[in-house]
Amino acid sequence: MGSPLGDFVRARRDSIQPASLGLPVHGRRRSPGLRRSELAARAGISVEYLTRIEQGRDRNPSVSVVNALADALSLDLAEREHLRYLAKITGGECTAHARPVPAARDVRPTVLTTLRLLEPGLAVVTNRLGDLLARTSGYDAVLGGTGLLDGDAPNLTRYVFTDPRARSLLPDWEAVADELAFDLWRGPSVENSAWLTAELSAAAGPGFTRRLNRHQVPQRGPLRLRHPVGGELTLLRETLELSADAQQLVVLLPADQATAEAVERLRHAARGGLRAIS
Repeated sequence: MGSPLGDFVRARRDSIQPASLGLPVHGRRRSPGLRRSELAARAGISVEYLTRIEQGRDRNPSVSVVNALADALSLDLAEREHLRYLAKITGGECTAHARPVPAARDVRPTVLTTLRLLEPGLAVVTNRLGDLLARTSGYDAVLGGTGLLDGDAPNLTRYVFTDPRARSLLPDWEAVADELAFDLWRGPSVENSAWLTAELSAAAGPGFTRRLNRHQVPQRGPLRLRHPVGGELTLLRETLELSADAQQLVVLLPADQATAEAVERLRHAARGGLRAIS
């Protein structure tokens, strides 16, 4: 049986072209990327030890080994953070013993006050599971007719993977799906992530589980929408981490004049106030 840490190391090893690291390409390779012997040599560990890590038989590598693997794989800052996180949860065997429970949906009053200051802009309080916990009227005006906000407990991740309307709304659906699957690893808690992962694994199938286990750190660019009324919208995303609450405040800003004008038309068409869900 593997482990999240081993899966990530193996996936990154397979994705690296030897020539990019100045390694000679000799002989026939059974799989793409680096051989275990090449990665082990770069990290200064034995092939046997690397094999145990990749296969999940060693779940407690030292900090120095984790850092050596990060260097050997030429990981960027976000990938290094993910590697350290996976080493932590793998070492604690959290994923094996997590009891799935939904995340709390409460938002602190001071956060709600901050959100009100952003009216009539587009802003939402969410968590890494994709739960939409509170939002401005501007967010409602733009996303209200897309299906995302249907129901009493809207969730972006569930919407993207299970609602056919998401593929029409999001021209970059593949990239957004990659982001949301990756973020589940950093949910409010392992138990919360396990709760939604179990649901989506059954409802969304391989398109979801393949992304979840790939551990590909996403590149987060502008959010493009093909709005059913507003047309093509491009929104820049600014995210404020509310680390004490395991939540995020996300502000969406028009990236161009055409988007700004379309957003303004949608806001005028739908008047409302702050929406909090708890």
